[in-house]
Amino acid sequence: MEFPNRSKDTTAAPAGDIAGTIVPGRSALSPGPGAGSAGTAVLSGIAFAVLFTLGLVLINQIPRLDSPDSTYTTFYATGSGGVLVTVGLYLVPFAGITFLWFMMAFRALLDRPADLTQGLQLASGVAFVCMLFAGTAVAGAVALMPHFTSVPAPPVSVDRVLSTIGYGLVFVYGVRVAGMFTITTTTLARRAELIPRWLAVLSYLMAAFLLVTTTTQPATLLVYPAWVLLMSAVLLRSARIRSGSTRATVAR
Repeated sequence: MEFPNRSKDTTAAPAGDIAGTIVPGRSALSPGPGAGSAGTAVLSGIAFAVLFTLGLVLINQIPRLDSPDSTYTTFYATGSGGVLVTVGLYLVPFAGITFLWFMMAFRALLDRPADLTQGLQLASGVAFVCMLFAGTAVAGAVALMPHFTSVPAPPVSVDRVLSTIGYGLVFVYGVRVAGMFTITTTTLARRAELIPRWLAVLSYLMAAFLLVTTTTQPATLLVYPAWVLLMSAVLLRSARIRSGSTRATVAR
């Protein structure tokens, strides 16, 4: 009696078939972090830097915490200052949205499984946006009142308290989580060899400044969008270099 031959076929597959076989995971010749994610990081980084800076400058029209009561009264009586603050308040949400885009585009560039550092980066990025939204909304609450109600403006003491809360949320809490985001993002970028050493050192120094500074000068926050802008440009350059290296390897 003849039995069917169940032995495995040991005939070698053609080289073309082997080359075309899809292997789970990333192969040695597959591209690394794509220019698409890097391009998104750059565009969103630029948008964040512009919107954040404009919003901060406009909201900074609010009288300082140590300004006399007459300055507060004159500012809201004229109306023009409140309009500029309102425009700034409407720009801040878009700045936060573009920052979230930048953060997620950066995470898409990482060729590593999620770990503690990535979790901390995500948490600090979201916390920064929350503090930014809450702080600017509270600080500009009085400026928004004429646009939503006809009730007379509250006493200057109330406005001063609201401004103090807003400054606290942004300059005490928001600046600290921004420093944490800078540390974790820099660590991840260096681990993935996406940024040079000089930028890592500069980023860590800036993060240390954000963590320990006690100033309430709005100009202090301008270093943060400048860093995002610089990081975006370097990430795009790194992605293009990797993409060119991959194409050269495949061409061989």
